[in-house]
Amino acid sequence: MSSVEEPHLHLEVGHILFLDSVGYSKLLSDEQKELVQKLNQIVRETEQFRAAEAEGKLTRLPTGDGMVLVFTNNPEAPVECALEISKALQSHPKLKVRMGIHSGPVNPVADVNDQSNLLGAGINVAQRVMYCGDAGHILLSKHFAEDLEQYAHWRSHLHDVGEVTGKHGLRVPLVNLYTDELGNSALPVKLSRARAAFRVKSAVVAALLLITALGVAFLDVSALTRETHERGRGDSLQEHRGPPFRESERR
Repeated sequence: MSSVEEPHLHLEVGHILFLDSVGYSKLLSDEQKELVQKLNQIVRETEQFRAAEAEGKLTRLPTGDGMVLVFTNNPEAPVECALEISKALQSHPKLKVRMGIHSGPVNPVADVNDQSNLLGAGINVAQRVMYCGDAGHILLSKHFAEDLEQYAHWRSHLHDVGEVTGKHGLRVPLVNLYTDELGNSALPVKLSRARAAFRVKSAVVAALLLITALGVAFLDVSALTRETHERGRGDSLQEHRGPPFRESERR
């Protein structure tokens, strides 16, 4: 047994905002740089970002075309921050951003460059939630939205949109957050396609069941027809032969 103790992972619950730029890979290098700089500026200027950073309750990680913000001060912080970002983006129509929010366990670790990093199921789920959205969407995991539903001022802005199945069969129910001015009220394309595929699958299953039922009914009718025909044939033969002779009639 090794005498070296394994490093202890410090688990905590983070309220995670995951965001990225839609269509980023199609841009030229200088356009990508300009976009990232503008997005960073917008995020840093939000009230929720500044407040959490001042309290030491914010961890931020770049992801190339976006970022992850993990708040540990207030579960409403990532939602408020997302709405602030959405409002600021209205002045930058070329900057297309989608956002995903979830609360879950996170593990602060150091990467190969000895820089702060985060791992954990909370990060993974938040990323999957975000990937289901299109430009302008603020999607929440149902797990996260259930806490917001307890407050009247949030409830009217939360809209169930279905669920997605991720890796290893993990199902993630989703909620779309939008107001009259902010967010994207349209059904995400991925979910729209999933619904269409489900309808097609359901129609195929229904058609197969109908064909099976018709086949069984046909076999039943065929068997009944055959039985009736054979019974009628037997009666006809009996009539043709006539009644049986009595012994006295033979004499």
